[in-house]
Amino acid sequence: MKDAFGIPQSLLVLGGTSEIGLAVARRLIARRTRTVWLAGRPSPDLDAAADGLRALGADVHAVAFDALDPAGHEEALGKVFAEGDVDLVLLAFGVLGDQANDEGDPAAAVRVAQTNYTGAVSAGLVCAGALQNQGHGSLVVLSSVAGERARRTNFIYGSSKAGLDAFAQGLGDALHGTGVQVMVVRPGFVRTKMTAGLPEAPLATTPEAVALAVEQGLRRRAETVWVPGALRHVMSVLRHVPRPLFRRLPL
Repeated sequence: MKDAFGIPQSLLVLGGTSEIGLAVARRLIARRTRTVWLAGRPSPDLDAAADGLRALGADVHAVAFDALDPAGHEEALGKVFAEGDVDLVLLAFGVLGDQANDEGDPAAAVRVAQTNYTGAVSAGLVCAGALQNQGHGSLVVLSSVAGERARRTNFIYGSSKAGLDAFAQGLGDALHGTGVQVMVVRPGFVRTKMTAGLPEAPLATTPEAVALAVEQGLRRRAETVWVPGALRHVMSVLRHVPRPLFRRLPL
């Protein structure tokens, strides 16, 4: 169960090698979290991530999970919930894709959509059902400001995040009053291996800053968290910019 400040004792990270997911895990372990499941494709990187968290004093388990295999989600994630209650599920997997390439390669574009949206819908519903059955818990979904309004330079990724964001909001409404909280986190440009080499956007942030925002959001039982917070105001303006002008902005 969570403590009086909303910090979970147990954590399931979907996307066990995600830099943001691991930053959240490290921060929560430093507070109170003692049991962690890292769900991802079996790999040396997943094993190394688990070892790194064990070194911080947590009981860590690596779980075989593939976002692109929805048919296997119930079995894979059901094994985790069968071991005991999970206080927090962090949906942290996703791919950026290559916009320039993917526009000419529909199969690659579909893979981005299937990972970021279809896989998240499947895993999110499986975990939401399990959390509801146990009567408590939180589902934290890593969305993106890219989903707020499609941009020419990343509309394939952005559209997948827009779908994910809408799904997570609706799921939160569906679970309202059940004891299960859904929190949507909308980071801007995050400095990670996934974004290495890309031009850095204004208000760029770090995995550690996102982790802090997640912790603070859990403590106040927030439904939506922006990282950094100033992006809420920036996007409220950009959302209403006329399309002819929006196309000309250096975004």
